[in-house]
Amino acid sequence: MGSGCYCFRSTHNSKMVSSLLARIQAILQKEMVREFLGEFMSTYVMMVLGLGSVAHMVLGDTKLGSYLGVNLGFGFGVTMGVHMAGNISGAHMNAAVTFTSCALGRMPWKKFPAYVLGQFLGSFLAAATTYMLFYTAIEHFADGELMVTGPKATAGIFATYLPNHMTLWRGFLDEVFLTGILQLCLFAITDKNNNPALQGTEALVIGILICVIGISLGMNSGYAINPSRDLPPRFFTFIAGWGEQVFSRPPPLSCSAGDNWWWVPLVAPPLGAYLGGIIYLVFIGSSIPQEPRRLENSVTQEDRRTTVVPKTVSYKSSITPAYPVLVQPAPPLCDSILLERF
Repeated sequence: MGSGCYCFRSTHNSKMVSSLLARIQAILQKEMVREFLGEFMSTYVMMVLGLGSVAHMVLGDTKLGSYLGVNLGFGFGVTMGVHMAGNISGAHMNAAVTFTSCALGRMPWKKFPAYVLGQFLGSFLAAATTYMLFYTAIEHFADGELMVTGPKATAGIFATYLPNHMTLWRGFLDEVFLTGILQLCLFAITDKNNNPALQGTEALVIGILICVIGISLGMNSGYAINPSRDLPPRFFTFIAGWGEQVFSRPPPLSCSAGDNWWWVPLVAPPLGAYLGGIIYLVFIGSSIPQEPRRLENSVTQEDRRTTVVPKTVSYKSSITPAYPVLVQPAPPLCDSILLERF
């Protein structure tokens, strides 16, 4: 009796578990959910590798890390992110890239919240992960205090802060320009009607692009060029103990831009990415030769030139295929990051 009851309960529990797993699987197969998870995971991977490289530079006193190492960390972090979700969500990893894709009609606006939410959550969790991994190193470096400014500052591991030689509006223009360059090059890399990266190399080429932007143009503002890269980790430092100075740190005497810099990496990158996309479409996309459209079953002048031949020999006709030959527009942007550095 007892044994039979146990078997019945075991079978019932097994059915419940199977039913629950089937429901979860059905939810995960929904397109919007898959894209959300793709952005979440790709952004997480990119940010863990990128923030870890910054931690090595700051905490290792340039012995274990360097500025070049930061660029490589974010660049190859983006490459890994594209491999992670490139065929699922496009692996934007960058709210500015997602905004531009929607604004230019390459992606419906209804997907924008899911993409950005996935990016922000992935970035926030990456900041928390980096903090846990380097907790003892941060405590040792800063003598137990979480500082935003000064020689023992560690907030810069997670978010960007302007150097002394920059002003707020120069930093704003710097972020607009750098993100414009990013989007301009992303369109070129993925435009199959132009001269795109070889199939299968897109992730590596985009990672190299991020690295080159950092090496060439990154010193002025830290090249956040990505709201998803800067705001979530900054918010993490706010609640983790660095305090409100991460949003309103007092500027150095030689710099008037320290206060309220936080909003610039949130606003300037979408503007720059949109302008960069427009410039590419107007100056490059519109100048790419377009193949003429041919109607279904249309016959060209050459096709009408037939020659009478013996019946034993057939002749060929160049009638067009059953479907019109249409020139496809440049493919939707499917690769990010961005990055700081991405």
